[in-house]
Amino acid sequence: MISWFYPATNENGENSRDKRLAPDLVCFSHLRWNFVYQRPQHLLSRAAKERRVFVVEEPVFDKGSMHLEVRESAEGVWVVVPHLPDGLRSEVATDAVLREMIDRLFVESNIANYVLWYYTPMALSFTEHLRPIATVYDCMDELSAFKGASPALSRLERRLFEQADLVFTGGQSLYEVKRSQHRSVFAFPSSIDRAHFAKARTALIEPEDQQTIPKPRLGFFGVIDERFDAALLAAAATARPNWQFVMIGPVVKIGEDTLPRRSNIHYLGGKDYKELPSYLAGWDVALLLFGRNEATRFISPTKTPEYLSAGKPVISTSITDVVQPYGVQKLVEIADTPDDLIAAAEMILGQKEEERAEWLTHVDAFLANTSWDDTWSRMSKLIDQVITHNVAVLPAVQEMRRTRTQAAG
Repeated sequence: MISWFYPATNENGENSRDKRLAPDLVCFSHLRWNFVYQRPQHLLSRAAKERRVFVVEEPVFDKGSMHLEVRESAEGVWVVVPHLPDGLRSEVATDAVLREMIDRLFVESNIANYVLWYYTPMALSFTEHLRPIATVYDCMDELSAFKGASPALSRLERRLFEQADLVFTGGQSLYEVKRSQHRSVFAFPSSIDRAHFAKARTALIEPEDQQTIPKPRLGFFGVIDERFDAALLAAAATARPNWQFVMIGPVVKIGEDTLPRRSNIHYLGGKDYKELPSYLAGWDVALLLFGRNEATRFISPTKTPEYLSAGKPVISTSITDVVQPYGVQKLVEIADTPDDLIAAAEMILGQKEEERAEWLTHVDAFLANTSWDDTWSRMSKLIDQVITHNVAVLPAVQEMRRTRTQAAG
């Protein structure tokens, strides 16, 4: 059974159920659409302006009936959530059910001419039978290095590389690793919605839960998980009890009891993307508190250009894709130890107005040609080129993929 939920209009006031002539885009994601607004949402909401976009999330196991929930988001994206019985935990059984659900979705939604877009190679186990006109793998992270990653992930990624027409990477360091694994790999580092975050440069109404927090404020927003450097936060907060550390974001895959607790550390929980500029506006320094481990080795934090667009000085640990280019360009201060972080913050807090203005001019010049609109436009052109090529040789491509699937067994 498929349950459909329709909003009357999208956020632009338009009927988002109009037919589109462009091929549909069907995305398989390990991230929930309504979790944290990040790379998939930025890209796919732009794709939805020119074609139908379906985002298939990982299944939810519950005690309700087995069904496929399909809901249209405010951005005009169809969010697809498989609901499976809690007892169905066998991978073989789960994949069989998901494959049947996807087939039914394609029939009922009239998805016949389509591009497949993967964020997780794990979805290949129930979608390999599909016959798209193009396949894209947007490799935004090295998922195999994340806590709780499936042992099958690396194997399925190799198979996805065999089937994908295009591979995009979320940063330069990830590109350097993946470029030798596929013939068409392109680096698309984290981009920005400049107009949105530039609002933080103006006087905004202070959010209620931040109003009573004294200054100076050093803030972080993002997912708080195994990548988060809790020890660095604890040491800095202990060394400077008069500084206030504002932490915004959901706590995932780690226990909240493992986070440092101090009177000057304030965990405000997750916030809507639209609210972020109002929090940023009240910060003196923005932080990128990432530990140096396998899970952070290839990350390209979206929040780096977002902080800078907001006009906030940034202190980051030595994440490769932050050091180059932001650290090298003197746009971001790099600090891995509590002493270095404190020294960087004291330097920033003591800056003269003309020093800050000069730095901000440098920031704006660097970010001038960076936007999610441009990123999606360049991606879309590459996809169109692949489609043009594949349509000309489609029968041969389908036969090649069918042979590969049979050989993989």
